[in-house]
Amino acid sequence: MKRVLRWNRCVVGVCAVVLLLGGAAALTPLRAADTAADNSACTACHDQDKKLAKSAHATLACTSCHAQHEEYPHPANIPKPACSQCHQGQEVDYERGVHGQAVKKGNAAAPDCALCHGSAHELLQPKSAAFRAQVPETCSMCHSEVAEQFRASVHGQAFAKGVTQAPMCTDCHGEHSILAHTNQSSPVYADNIRDTCGNCHGNVQLSRRFGLPVDRVVSFNASFHGLAAKEGSETVANCASCHGVHNILPSSDPRSTVNAKNLAMTCGKCHEGAGKRFAISQVHVAQGRAEAKPMRWVRQFYLLLIPLTIGLMLLHNGGDWVRKLLRRRSPGGAAGSGRYEPPGRPNVRMLPFERVEHGVLVLSFLTLVWTGFALKYPDQWWARPLMLREGSLRSVVHRIAAVVFMGVTLAHGISLIANRRLRRHWKQLVPKVEDGREALANFAYNVGIRSAPPGRSAHSYVEKAEYWAVAYGALVMIVTGLMLWGDNLMLALFPKVWLDVATSVHFYEAVLATLAIVVWHFYGVIFDPDVYPMETAWLTGVSVKPLETPEDARELEPHAAEPDPAEPEPVGSRIIST
Repeated sequence: MKRVLRWNRCVVGVCAVVLLLGGAAALTPLRAADTAADNSACTACHDQDKKLAKSAHATLACTSCHAQHEEYPHPANIPKPACSQCHQGQEVDYERGVHGQAVKKGNAAAPDCALCHGSAHELLQPKSAAFRAQVPETCSMCHSEVAEQFRASVHGQAFAKGVTQAPMCTDCHGEHSILAHTNQSSPVYADNIRDTCGNCHGNVQLSRRFGLPVDRVVSFNASFHGLAAKEGSETVANCASCHGVHNILPSSDPRSTVNAKNLAMTCGKCHEGAGKRFAISQVHVAQGRAEAKPMRWVRQFYLLLIPLTIGLMLLHNGGDWVRKLLRRRSPGGAAGSGRYEPPGRPNVRMLPFERVEHGVLVLSFLTLVWTGFALKYPDQWWARPLMLREGSLRSVVHRIAAVVFMGVTLAHGISLIANRRLRRHWKQLVPKVEDGREALANFAYNVGIRSAPPGRSAHSYVEKAEYWAVAYGALVMIVTGLMLWGDNLMLALFPKVWLDVATSVHFYEAVLATLAIVVWHFYGVIFDPDVYPMETAWLTGVSVKPLETPEDARELEPHAAEPDPAEPEPVGSRIIST
């Protein structure tokens, strides 16, 4: 009996579902018929039905927009339906744009919804190809001169050939919220031009489809113009500064502002005299086969030199640290055992003038590193404090630090010429043949090839390599930095590739110098177990390391051939090595 009841319940449930579905299916055409009947009542007098059927409003009933339609005859002076009833977001955008602002100021000729979209009964789908094709013509009703320039441009020519993905007015200026180019929120504001152009020229799929260079945005971002724009400069050249605005033409066109014959005039707007003696060469410099050979040689040289140099430094210092740590932990390996220190003769390494030089050099170098890499990586947290005043703060601080750096370098050279004592110290850092043998022996010991420590001289290869690396690096950075600082003069006198090479060398040399300071110099003055936590010679002039042997003391004695009776030289004094 229970099974029968359950069976009956199932049958009743299935029947109910079938009836519901059938009823819904039956009501659907009735509702459609009701809607059609409503529109039919309107079209009995109004012939808008055919136009409405092809428009973007085809799915809407007349009653959705027209009020008091049920009264007949219709009351007089019924206001036309406002687009904002359904398109509130677009209305807000329109009111903040230049067209909406013109209407608020009383300009009755300013375009409204109907002027751009057409009648509400026959407007086209905004995303349709037919609508896009009409946009330039619509804008030309007010902006005829600009429209002529657009039609003659590479974008307008592509658009005329049926390439609907070619950019036109609304792609760059916006649709409803069209803002003046001086408005910071406008897509064509100077600071936003790169991103606006990058919508197409930074799109790999579009670039491949239409045969466009795929590296234009990347190469611009890597250039000084791109880096300065990224840090906030509104006066640096952007895409439109060189290629034009509405009159953009391919570089092969003699009328183009980036045609080879016109580059001198285009670049000369910012860089006076550029291209007068030598033609402006490749502008978008990107890594790869397309880059100039000198640029490729520089990049390959430093990409080999930097890992090799820093890698050898890490091996040398890492092995030295392990050796010293094991020696200190072994029986009888306490620090300072077996050292020789003549009574009353501390290991003086830096004189007062040298310590001042070192302090100024450190401050200027660290400032240059900070402000220099901030240009390359402006989005990092440590670079943001320098981005004030459109990045000009970074530029000013960097140049001040550069002047200080050049000043201390010049002062060091003059002191070697004018001061006999400093000149004697400098001679102790002149490389010798024995330095190479000593370096190889110590490296072999540090990496475990040799078992017995070979020892180091008082002024060893460590200090000599460090000093001459600083001297060479300072020369390279000063020369290339001056070339970049005087970019207008460089472009007026030399080929542009010289400036490109100087930019590349300046960056890679800065990377090498920074890594060398961290890996080599910081180890010697901080992390070396013999001096940890710090070598105090740069503060007090006296090293925390005592003299090791009587031979070291004799090596550091002043040369008898050049005595200075007015002021005896301390044992171990030397010029700064950073």
